Amino acid sequence: MTNAANIRFGLDTFGDMTVDDNGQPISAGQVIRNLVDQAVLADSLGINNFNIGEHHRDDYAVSAPDTVLAGIATRTTQITLGSGVTVLSSDDPVRVYQRFATIDALSNGRAEITAGRGSFTESFPLFGYELADYAALFEQKLELLVELLKEDAVTWSGSTRASLTDQHVYPKTERGRMGLRVGVGGSPESVVRAARLGIPLALAIIGGDPARFAPYSKLFHDALEQFGRESLPISIHSPGHIAETDEQAVEQLWPHYLTAFGRIGRERGWGPITKDHFLNEVQFGSIYAGSPETVAAKIARAIAVVGAQRFDLKYSNGPMPHSQLMSSINLYGTKVIPLVREMLASA
Repeated sequence: MTNAANIRFGLDTFGDMTVDDNGQPISAGQVIRNLVDQAVLADSLGINNFNIGEHHRDDYAVSAPDTVLAGIATRTTQITLGSGVTVLSSDDPVRVYQRFATIDALSNGRAEITAGRGSFTESFPLFGYELADYAALFEQKLELLVELLKEDAVTWSGSTRASLTDQHVYPKTERGRMGLRVGVGGSPESVVRAARLGIPLALAIIGGDPARFAPYSKLFHDALEQFGRESLPISIHSPGHIAETDEQAVEQLWPHYLTAFGRIGRERGWGPITKDHFLNEVQFGSIYAGSPETVAAKIARAIAVVGAQRFDLKYSNGPMPHSQLMSSINLYGTKVIPLVREMLASA
């Protein structure tokens, strides 16, 4: 049975390039400043987590989420600040540790890393990595990051970076630990790897019925037991938008969702995204768009069927204006989260 009081609620953003209230594009700089304000609002509402993704393309403003998180750290007091995700395959685990340990210092112990392979590949040629090494890069770098997060001397060797021998890395955190999750999009091998390394699981559920991911939860718990590890939390990452009514939420989200995912679909050779498909995802799938009551019921069901301990709403979806994002965050914090807790407690 889900303990409603212990469920955590977060927000995810990729820092999508947005428009103003008149539909005019705004600068990347203004997007980033708006993003900081969005995090400050989330903090004031008591939302548990705020996560920023990493991308290296013109439809997203944030290529260095840790730098933005450092700025947010100085303007917030309680919210946990994390990546969503850090593209570890094309980064250096030592530098990742150092940057997030610095965020941890600035935030008084509120830093969290979510490591992933990333669903975009622009960072590989940009930083001089071969896509052919995709699997080995992530596997080796994740294992090294796990060792670094123990904050003790590290001895490590592999083919993806220079070896380390009895090496300490600085700064050390005041708590002696930082949070780490692994972002997984549906690979059983990735689920088992997370269990083997003892890392909490973050499931990216961006389409279809969330119940499809229940077997991944079971696989994770079974693998943890097999590897002799204690139970670890599972979180859900899914897109959505909240407005006063279902109709308003759909009307606001649809054109921006179409812009964002239409482009990605064309790049990847997907079929065209239709409004019927979008509405089907809203009603039956993994788009959490609607009134607070509608979204809360949908989140409560997802948490229950997946067996999750955390839900992160990806509230930024395409070029949606800052004012609508702020309104969605406000409704999430003031109405949706309390409703979900009530629903889970009475289930």
